[in-house]
Amino acid sequence: MANHIGVIGAGVMGEALIAALIRSGVNPADISFAEKRDERARELEGRYSIVHKKLTEVASDSSIILLVVKPQDMEATLSEVGPTIADNALVISFAAGKSIATISNLLGTKNPIVRVMPNTPALVGKGASGYSLGAGVTSEQGDFVSHLLAATGKAIEVPESLQDAVTATSGSGPAYFFAFVEAMVDGAVALGLSRDDATLLTIQTIVGAATLLETSGDSPTTLREKVTSPNGTTAAALASFTESGLSAIVADAMVSAAKRSQELG
Repeated sequence: MANHIGVIGAGVMGEALIAALIRSGVNPADISFAEKRDERARELEGRYSIVHKKLTEVASDSSIILLVVKPQDMEATLSEVGPTIADNALVISFAAGKSIATISNLLGTKNPIVRVMPNTPALVGKGASGYSLGAGVTSEQGDFVSHLLAATGKAIEVPESLQDAVTATSGSGPAYFFAFVEAMVDGAVALGLSRDDATLLTIQTIVGAATLLETSGDSPTTLREKVTSPNGTTAAALASFTESGLSAIVADAMVSAAKRSQELG
């Protein structure tokens, strides 16, 4: 649908989206990007055969703009691109916490806007995203967003009122997982395993469990029950989780993430 796609912000997530655009069938010659660091810009030009341009040129030349900047940088970025953005260009924001209304006000334009909450596994095509369509987004533009996000993993459309919940679930979720892995490794080391062996066993256990969850067709509850023998070792560990209030700990953490997302808006 688009003659040209511009990516503003070429960090880790920006690069993941550039790779996804190309996987989804976009010609690299139809992608430009804005990046302040010259060395990083040359790296991406060489890796993907895309075009590095000034920020305002990306805005004026693109019919679709991917905003992949940090929330704290959004105001300065949008105030600069607002006067030059093409009429009717679709703006897709990947910034945590920034509402469609906030982005529109900062742009000072009537461009259609989509808000996306991605997560870092998009880097390996295993991301989980929630997206919300603003007023004026056409069905063709919505299809483009869905197609792009499918190239990063899995995506669902949600009302914007649920974006904070998405942030607390999948947006911040990888960090919860990594923290749990760190705790398992430390626990194994405390029991006498070397850190290398503890890391290998923990990561393979987590990867294997995730693959089983994805492919078996069983629910997490069913899989947990299958591996838990009455009065066995796993039952003892799970009882300790329950006594420590694991469910409440996780729920409280997610509430904190959602509240912070609201504050960023």
